[in-house]
Amino acid sequence: MKQNSDSKTRVIVYTIFILMLGIFLAYGFIYKFPKIFQETITKVERDVTVTDQGIADAVDKVYDSVVIVKTYNKKNLYASGSGFVYRNDNKKSYIITNHHVIADGDNYKVTYSDGEEVTAKLIGSDEFADIAVLEVDTKEGIEPVEIGKTDELRVGDTTFTVGAPLDFAYSWTVTRGIISGKERLVEVSLTSSTDADYIMNVLQTDAAVNSGNSGGPLCNSNGEVIGVISAKISSEGVEGMGFAIPIENAIEKAESIINGEESEYPTIGTENVNVTTALRSDYYFAYYLRQYNISSGVLVVNVKSGSSADKAGIKAMDVITKINNKEISNVAYLRYELYKHEVGDTIKITVLREGKEKTISLKMNAE
Repeated sequence: MKQNSDSKTRVIVYTIFILMLGIFLAYGFIYKFPKIFQETITKVERDVTVTDQGIADAVDKVYDSVVIVKTYNKKNLYASGSGFVYRNDNKKSYIITNHHVIADGDNYKVTYSDGEEVTAKLIGSDEFADIAVLEVDTKEGIEPVEIGKTDELRVGDTTFTVGAPLDFAYSWTVTRGIISGKERLVEVSLTSSTDADYIMNVLQTDAAVNSGNSGGPLCNSNGEVIGVISAKISSEGVEGMGFAIPIENAIEKAESIINGEESEYPTIGTENVNVTTALRSDYYFAYYLRQYNISSGVLVVNVKSGSSADKAGIKAMDVITKINNKEISNVAYLRYELYKHEVGDTIKITVLREGKEKTISLKMNAE
């Protein structure tokens, strides 16, 4: 009995010893060669397949409501862009696009995603808002887009565009990106001049935007329209900087146009030039500005007799530097600050007169 007991004890001891030795050796092996196990884990991870369905369902919601807008002048194709049906009313559909898409045209056509082309009537447009409204007979099966809210947007939210970039062969191209920024102030030129004429408060996206996208929708991941594509920055070294008019601003202006309300912007009654332009283009203006070390602002070159500026005491050669304490660096910012107000509002204008600062109260008239 004692011999059997000793044998069992030895077996147990040997078993424990071998088990501990195995654990010790395994630990040492892992410590010595960790990459073997890391490589195995990596291979397992690489075998995992991630499926991304994208935003196809959201695109479907807006796709057929997007149209190509063709602008003709004397029967010649003058310009083209995109647009979208935003409202149906009494067998008529209203299409939003950009003012710069339809500017200088005398005839307009709209093409749907199925290839049907119809004549459109221009209801009206606003140059500074860069919004135009076209009217067509309602097409069966084409519903207005769903409208989103820009105040719910966050930087980084998914966006996409649908439009006709570059050529009709690429019509209804879909591009995807994110909201890159909100409330961006972008300088816009309304003429061939290199100087900006106006400032637009817009959404920024990195979704690819090209010239034919103008007037088309910027949408969120739910397929709701949150903006109207208006511009992009095109220069060497710049990629993925497109801009859209917030949809609330676009709808407000479109409704105003449909209701026949005239766009009324306030004015002060002066002729102006950017200080930076005056410094490089006119000897007399440049001499005057350098004399007082003035390098920024808006130079008043003429005051209309009887205007609000004239009545308030603004004079030619005054340099406007602020409106209601907001810095004015050029004519574009001057208009931007003026157009925040209504005709009849009183504002405070800060000017430099012979190098000395002066603040003047002024009541604005209609432009």
